[in-house]
Amino acid sequence: MSDYLPEEVVLEILHRLPVKSLSRFRCVSKSWNSIITTPAFINSHFSSNSSNSNKLIVRHCVDKPYLEHYKLIDDNNDSSSDQIQHIDFPLTSSRINHFMLIGSVNGLFSLFELERYVLWNPSIRKFITLPNPCITVKTHGRVKCRSAFGFDPRTNDYKVVRIAFRCGTKRTEEAKVPLVEVYSLNEGSWRITSAGESFSPGISFDDWGRPSASLNGAVHFVANDRDDNFCPLVLSFDLGDGVFRVISVPNGAFRTSDYVHTSVIGGSLALLCHDTYRHTANNCCSIWVMKEYGVVDSWTKQFTVNLNGGLIRVLGLQKNGNILVEAELPLHWELSSYDPNSKQVKNLGICGRPYYFCVDNYMENLALLDKPNDAVSKRGVSRKRKCRDKLDSSQHFSICLLTSDEARVHLLQEAREQQQEVVQLEETVRQRQEAMLYQQEAIQQQMERMASFKSQLEKAADFKSRLAHLIQRLGGPGWRRI
Repeated sequence: MSDYLPEEVVLEILHRLPVKSLSRFRCVSKSWNSIITTPAFINSHFSSNSSNSNKLIVRHCVDKPYLEHYKLIDDNNDSSSDQIQHIDFPLTSSRINHFMLIGSVNGLFSLFELERYVLWNPSIRKFITLPNPCITVKTHGRVKCRSAFGFDPRTNDYKVVRIAFRCGTKRTEEAKVPLVEVYSLNEGSWRITSAGESFSPGISFDDWGRPSASLNGAVHFVANDRDDNFCPLVLSFDLGDGVFRVISVPNGAFRTSDYVHTSVIGGSLALLCHDTYRHTANNCCSIWVMKEYGVVDSWTKQFTVNLNGGLIRVLGLQKNGNILVEAELPLHWELSSYDPNSKQVKNLGICGRPYYFCVDNYMENLALLDKPNDAVSKRGVSRKRKCRDKLDSSQHFSICLLTSDEARVHLLQEAREQQQEVVQLEETVRQRQEAMLYQQEAIQQQMERMASFKSQLEKAADFKSRLAHLIQRLGGPGWRRI
């Protein structure tokens, strides 16, 4: 098609196609593959199609076996079981029950276990494992990290942020200032920044286990101000200039005992405040939305959801006005839809572990399409393998003399490296299988061509025989008499 249509027309056609079709059309030609996998096309395709999503993606985890699942539901209606679409998750956590969800933005998910970070794009069914962070136990000692995942629209770059606090017996001034490192997907590497200098020593995090909220080129956390009676506030980290900033919350809206975390609702920064006293009569969740980003006076309480009757916490809002909640049933926990007008609750049939549910907008994105499946170099893996092969009995004995924490970290690190090798081997086997499949298809096509050519030769021989017979008849005695 590209031989007969102008390039700008081809680009316009490709921009209008869904992600699934574009993934397949990479095989049409080298030129199409080159166009579809360029960063410029990936960014422009997302920008022109990001507002077309009418689905939500739900994360839920189950036990025994410990697996996490992802499903698509309709954002406008309460989906029935036959309308729910399942998306296969390609990974299984090797050291903890489930991956920790750091955050999601523009259809991408960032997941974490110990020091392993993964980016996953469910719309193209692809993931990458990030290189090892710069801040590790070996380089900086024991640290406690708060991670975040966001998108910088100024550079069209997805970034993972690690805010690391040194662990020690004495809380010195140096220990109060965190180390901050940022992974850039465009650059493909981690970099330690000086962002910790803008972090106020009086601030502590209050939502360690919750995903951060990415909006307007910054990631947002809920934190406490120890110098102000642990008053809650929103701490933002700008992904462009690498600076921490404080956003005040509505005065007197939250208590120190409330569980508050950030979210993005309708394109605005939001706070979900849950009453931690679950068995009180006024157990509820209040939803606050910042109508104008950065303007404290624009905070508005949008909903108050009564959490009595088995409702545990609020997860998000649907376009039809219903509120998605986590409900406790007699035998399990389930995702449900709550109608604030009728106060009715409808179970959606999606079950999982409590406090592991997560809901976000499903957005088709080609990001990661141009990336390898594993960002860890084979050279680094082979070098680590050689180092492990050189361990003799004396080195193993020295490992046994380490403290329990150091030994555990060492063993977990070794297990992680082994798993990375397995991933590399699986990827190599997969590539070889694909190459063999292509070779088999090429051989099959060649055989079909040979069979077709043989058939044509047989037809030609038959035609030649009939032609010779006709010539013989025309040249016989009867023809001469005429």
